[in-house]
Amino acid sequence: MNKIPDQKELEKELSEYLSKKYGDRVKIVSPILYPKPDVGHYHEAEDTPSGSVSEIAFDMKPEELEDYLNQYVVKQDEAKAILATKVCTHFNRIKYLRDIKRKNSKSNVGYIKNNIIMIGPTGVGKTYIIKLIAQKIGVPFVKGDATKFSETGYVGGDVEDLVRDLVHEANDDIELAQYGIIYIDEIDKIASSNHTIGPDVSRTGVQRALLKPMEETEVDLKVPHDPISQLQALERYRKTGKREKRVINTKNILFIVSGAFNDLENLIKKRLNQQGMGFGARITSKEEKLSYLKEVKAEDLIKYGFESEFIGRLPVVAVFDELTEEDLYQILKNPNNPIINGKKRDFRAYGIDIRFEDEALRLLAKKAYQEKTGARGLVSAIEKVLLKFEKKLPSTDIKQFAVTSEVVKHPERELEVLLENPSDPKLIARYQKIVSQEADALKNAIKRREGEFSQRYGLALTESRVNLIIDLYMKNELDVATAFEEIFYMYNQVKGYENIFQKRLGIKLNFNDDAIDAIMTKALVEGQRAHDICKKCLKDLEFGLKLVWDKTGRDNFVITKEAIEDPDSYINKLIKESYQVD
Repeated sequence: MNKIPDQKELEKELSEYLSKKYGDRVKIVSPILYPKPDVGHYHEAEDTPSGSVSEIAFDMKPEELEDYLNQYVVKQDEAKAILATKVCTHFNRIKYLRDIKRKNSKSNVGYIKNNIIMIGPTGVGKTYIIKLIAQKIGVPFVKGDATKFSETGYVGGDVEDLVRDLVHEANDDIELAQYGIIYIDEIDKIASSNHTIGPDVSRTGVQRALLKPMEETEVDLKVPHDPISQLQALERYRKTGKREKRVINTKNILFIVSGAFNDLENLIKKRLNQQGMGFGARITSKEEKLSYLKEVKAEDLIKYGFESEFIGRLPVVAVFDELTEEDLYQILKNPNNPIINGKKRDFRAYGIDIRFEDEALRLLAKKAYQEKTGARGLVSAIEKVLLKFEKKLPSTDIKQFAVTSEVVKHPERELEVLLENPSDPKLIARYQKIVSQEADALKNAIKRREGEFSQRYGLALTESRVNLIIDLYMKNELDVATAFEEIFYMYNQVKGYENIFQKRLGIKLNFNDDAIDAIMTKALVEGQRAHDICKKCLKDLEFGLKLVWDKTGRDNFVITKEAIEDPDSYINKLIKESYQVD
């Protein structure tokens, strides 16, 4: 067994390596002395360190996750259902097996992960939907490109680097990283083309390199010949006096791969014809192509160029639909879509409020569809139309801008018109009409989900709260669900302040709905926390409430909207009532 180097030997070795690689510019400097550690043992990373994951209680149901995805993703109903179901099952099973493990059961043998392969053309939302899922569940997410890896790695990364990246995304929380999602795009590009020379050896090599991580293996976080990881190891050595072997286990990491899989439908068709299905000689439409892809089996993917062991680790298949022009329009109409909201934020950064006319959205969808790149074409179409406006308007006093059908058709001409007469009543009227229509559409969308919100949060949707959600959305480009969560958060701050006040003074308060809505409105207008608004308002009321308490013994008060907006009047009424009781 080789002797484990002590601190000085490690520093000398690292200094020599860094000098060779970077010259005399980089050196190890160690002015601090530490007691000699016990170098006779390695210390493995803790299996269950104290932290957020040890208290994970994932219990989301497939239909709940599917409903969440429906808020953001247009079309792809079958793919959303498959992904929601298998992802929920994956994480619920993890929780179940953790509970079993606590009971010393060994029923974990033969564990098979729900790794997923997604098939669909570019720009249909494959990456977007996985990001949404990871965000909702609260696990780290990394994305890699299959074409950038080789089986032995190269300068800049290899297959196992994706696993290491999860630790970085989890802020160095190894346990949390072990429950992350790794997404690998363009997986079809590593399928062999049935040749024995050329790039195919490398392609099958990448497939084999993925086999162990996709199932279960331990990945060492310290990369050989990487000075950064060596320095990190040295820093931990200094702090603990022990050498730690930090590894991440991939058993519970969910792997999701995707690709366009061009011409896969022809292999499926050939198989079906050989089975006597009697299909036609040519695939003549996108609908026909999609119908074939939905019949895909493991044997088709193996014929496409994947090794059977690789496909065996991807038991779940989700096929995505190609987007139509109408689908692209519906994406732009969705109040949660990141494309329009992102462009609004771009202009908001300059203090300009930009709104999109419905007909303008239809024309943008038409332009995007012609580019044949799915939803990615929407970004390109919008940029082509608005780039010159984005360059010019920040240098003007214009603070409102309506993207009309004329702007989409003739952007340069309409920019000149706007600059010549920014106060044109017709333009202002069109802008105001768009704002009004957008608010009405948003109100209807919120009302349709009123039952869902009320059930999930136990919070009634008053008219005032609906307006607050709309205001949050319109001013901050938050999606509807996030805006509602912000209202719920402020509501809980108010209810929490009731308890704080009672503990401090012994007086029980009950803010009625109108008062809570008034506090939340003040908080949004003044840019403060609802808790701070409560504190400020109750400071004006505190003396009067204590006076009534001393006079009558009453220690329970309903705080109304009047108490928030006109505390003097509210207190005067209370005092009058207390004297009338006498």
